[in-house]
Amino acid sequence: MRRVRPGAAASRSGAGSRAAGEERALTSVAAGDDFEGEEPAETPRLWHVTLSVSGDEAPLQEVRRALEQLAHDHPFLLTSRYANDHAEIRYWEEARDLHDAAAVALRLWGEHRRTAKLPPWEIVGLEVIDRATYHQRISEGYGPPSAAPVGVHPF
Repeated sequence: MRRVRPGAAASRSGAGSRAAGEERALTSVAAGDDFEGEEPAETPRLWHVTLSVSGDEAPLQEVRRALEQLAHDHPFLLTSRYANDHAEIRYWEEARDLHDAAAVALRLWGEHRRTAKLPPWEIVGLEVIDRATYHQRISEGYGPPSAAPVGVHPF
């Protein structure tokens, strides 16, 4: 068995494609040539999502338990606030663009209604903002109320 240096071509006849002692030429691609000042379209970004749901009254303990189960199933959830007839869920979503982040958010409640035993409430509000906007709002003092403490809490 013949040993071959990494990157060197091996051939059955023992003759390589280069003359003896000839080094392979290396080429490089300058970083950032394709993305002057912008990120590629396929790079995921972080989006802050606030999903509001509402419906007929349900026992507070059942609402809390359901939201805790949802948070357990999906640890990306930052905070959930709830009352007996509405709730608000906040979390960060990684998605290619706003449309993808919104689509995932709009499916969240319905897809987990049965597994987390969520109340049969409808989505009544959705806000999806990029990370820069979220931090700008917070720094200017008019952003969404702080997500701290993290977890499931009554309104």
